[in-house]
Amino acid sequence: MKILDVQSWSKYQFPNIQLTPSSAISTGKRISLPLRLEPKVFFANERTFLSWLNFSVLLGGLAIGLLNFSDRVGQISAFLFTLVAMAGMLYALAVFHWRANRIRTRGGAGAGGVGGFGGFDDRLGPTVLTGALVAAVIVNFVLRLVGGGSNHRYEARAKGI
Repeated sequence: MKILDVQSWSKYQFPNIQLTPSSAISTGKRISLPLRLEPKVFFANERTFLSWLNFSVLLGGLAIGLLNFSDRVGQISAFLFTLVAMAGMLYALAVFHWRANRIRTRGGAGAGGVGGFGGFDDRLGPTVLTGALVAAVIVNFVLRLVGGGSNHRYEARAKGI
C-alpha cells in the first residue's frame, strides 16, 4: 500500500485543481465581504441590559425594605443602596446604548471599549459597581456595630407608647 502526500492525493482526488503552497495564496489584498448581523446579537445586548436592570430593581427593593422597616442606621444604609441601584440602572442604560450603537455601526474589536478596552466588553463598570455595593454593606455593618443596633421607634411601639 502506497502512502500519498497532500500534493499527490489532491491530484488523485481532484485532477482539475492545482494545490499551491499557502505563501503563494496570500497576495496581500483584503477582500471585503458584507457582514450579516443576526438578530441574536441585538437580543443578547437586550438580555444583558435586562439582567442589569433586574439586579438594580432587586437592590432597590432591598433599599425600600430597609427604609420602611428599620431604624436610623437602616435608613442610612437604604440611602446608600438606593444610590448604588440608581447607578446600576444608569450604567446599564449607557452600556446598552453604547453596545447597540457599536453593533449597528459594526464597530469591531479594534476600537476602544467603555473601560478603555477593545470589543464590546466593559471591565471597569461592573468592578466599580461591585466596589460601591461592598462599600455600602461595610458602612451598614460599621454603623450597626457602632450604633449598637438599638431600635427606639419599635421599642416604644412595643411598650404601647
